[in-house]
Amino acid sequence: MLKFRTMWRARAGWAPLSSFFTVERITDERGPELKCSGDVRVHSRFARFCRRHSLDEFPQLVHVLLGQMSLVGPRPVTRGELQRIYGPRQSEILRVKPGLAGLWQVSGRNRLTLEERCARDLECVRRRSLGFYLWVLARTIPEVLDGRDTC
Repeated sequence: MLKFRTMWRARAGWAPLSSFFTVERITDERGPELKCSGDVRVHSRFARFCRRHSLDEFPQLVHVLLGQMSLVGPRPVTRGELQRIYGPRQSEILRVKPGLAGLWQVSGRNRLTLEERCARDLECVRRRSLGFYLWVLARTIPEVLDGRDTC
């Protein structure tokens, strides 16, 4: 998964300037539980701004253009998250491509529990339609600009 790098483990409390502009391939099997602007691994105002407004996910448009992701759908998860969050319902989530925008993002984002996120993702899969996708996309823009529901 391509993302702008906005988090890193600090070495003596700083990170190299090049870290701010790195696009990295995410292979972390644990995956992020929450997208938290107060995370201690986010060291700069610029990185916090990018995370709050989802700019760190901008490179995922490459995945959309390559047909690996959809504009709307359940957010991508790692194998570990798939089992932990969705359990026996994971086959239903895997029926569709992951999306850049999803129902959980416009329904509270990180204010939701993992169970609520699972319910929103399943609803997104079950309500697949052009009208529903356009509605999610229309609601995504103000959510990203506002950035309110990040922790």
